[in-house]
Amino acid sequence: MDRRHVVLDTNVLVSAILFGGKPRDILSQIISGQIDCTLSIDILDELRDVLQRPKFGFTAEQCVQIIEELHRTCNIIATTTKLRVEISDLDDRMILECAVEAEAGYIITGDPDLTELHPFREIKIFTPSEYLEQSITK
Repeated sequence: MDRRHVVLDTNVLVSAILFGGKPRDILSQIISGQIDCTLSIDILDELRDVLQRPKFGFTAEQCVQIIEELHRTCNIIATTTKLRVEISDLDDRMILECAVEAEAGYIITGDPDLTELHPFREIKIFTPSEYLEQSITK
């Protein structure tokens, strides 16, 4: 199996942590070292903000532990790339900027605004299901 380099959208990280399923399968592959993952500081900040919402019930300490685990298992970068991309949610740019700067091969997202850009500068943009499907066939 070839080594893959991915950027996970915040929605995939949230799904992996809270609900499991295919997003958690991908996160498990990252933790086990089968997949290389790069995240930006902006992505981690957004993840922390989302997890601290009262409806999810995480304490500040639990959020810090999750972020620290991602620091141990992923490459973390401070992006300097600024893209001019027509996209409805400007926050999605941070995902694209991270992937471009990290020279990732894949963005994994549940966001249709991002998946409709597939491919973006030769970066494949897949849902978790699509990513897992195509990685089995390779």
